[in-house]
Amino acid sequence: MFIRATRYVYVVLLWLYLAAILFQIFLAGLGFFGTGGFGSHRDLGWTLHLGPLLLLIVAGLGQVGWRLIGWNGLLLLLVGVQPFLPGARGSAPYIAALHPVNAVFIVLVNLELAKRATALVRLPIAPPAAKPTAIKPA
Repeated sequence: MFIRATRYVYVVLLWLYLAAILFQIFLAGLGFFGTGGFGSHRDLGWTLHLGPLLLLIVAGLGQVGWRLIGWNGLLLLLVGVQPFLPGARGSAPYIAALHPVNAVFIVLVNLELAKRATALVRLPIAPPAAKPTAIKPA
């Protein structure tokens, strides 16, 4: 029961995190085309760093499997690199230009995780394997 509930929490968190990332992209658009600059985009971006770490913990508790754990690791890596890319603007503008490209990859990885996790919760949880018993000679 705990594993199933944890998997449902995991799915909800993935979809909420995807929505937060899309809102983050909206804030970037406001920074470019609206008033007020990039302060909100930057602040939310630092807060979003907690997401992949929380997702990784919940994925482990939900025993979602190594493949989804690996995808979570990739998400953690992409999100971890993201805030440092714009800082290269002065010395390496081509590196800084990867900031929006990396954002696209973050969205795609999160979407793939959310779809796979949603499919996972629809499957029955396999019962634990029975322990082998010793065969007694007759």
